[in-house]
Amino acid sequence: MDRILNIETSTGVCSVTISSGRAVLAARESVVERSHAAMLTVFIQEAVSEAGISVGDLSAVAVSRGPGSYTGLRIGVSAAKGICYGAGVPLIAIDTLKLMALKVTGMLNPGPHENDTGNKGADNLPVLMGPCSDNVLLCPMIDARRMEVYTALYDIEGGLVKDVSAEIIDESSFRDIPDEQKILFFGDGSDKCKDVISHPNTHYIPDIYPSAVQMAELSHKAFAEGRFEDTAYFEPFYLKDFIATTPKNKMI
Repeated sequence: MDRILNIETSTGVCSVTISSGRAVLAARESVVERSHAAMLTVFIQEAVSEAGISVGDLSAVAVSRGPGSYTGLRIGVSAAKGICYGAGVPLIAIDTLKLMALKVTGMLNPGPHENDTGNKGADNLPVLMGPCSDNVLLCPMIDARRMEVYTALYDIEGGLVKDVSAEIIDESSFRDIPDEQKILFFGDGSDKCKDVISHPNTHYIPDIYPSAVQMAELSHKAFAEGRFEDTAYFEPFYLKDFIATTPKNKMI
């Protein structure tokens, strides 16, 4: 049975799990902003210890590849690469937006293997949406500052409908979606849409963020299929180039 270290640092949340198959053996998570550099190594050590294994027992390391925070992704991928080199195990990359979509599909269609998502305000989601059907689209959004978001569209099974892109939200956003389709907006970028996009078939799900808890299913599948990255050359999917801001108060 595989034992995979899952690392998710693409947003303000820092999370780590050890999984075996689809089961999560140990988990650590912090919602404290900018805690990644301080907490990630600690979380990895604690999760490995709680799972009763050593780093040498790992089968692979999975990391969220982005898009998302430039700094967060860099920290997560650097840690993942270091462990892969040290333990001699392969690297798995997980699409961040697909991970978020999987979290919502699990809420709509909970199965016996699903882990507790811990998302507040979503208990009535299956009732709200009614029977799951082809007319439901999932739209995860990650804040990219100002009115821009990283987003994509997925069907109810988690299949990609519209490619990942950086979108500036305005009154014309998502007007190409047919009126008869329901669309679920979620993620820390979706708050930008509430005052701009209004439609009877749009729904907003609070408190959805990418987490290593939901990575187990995707990393297990990738491991079983042998979908590994070239550890030496792998880079996060930043989507946009990093732009450093200029301090307002210059020091002389």
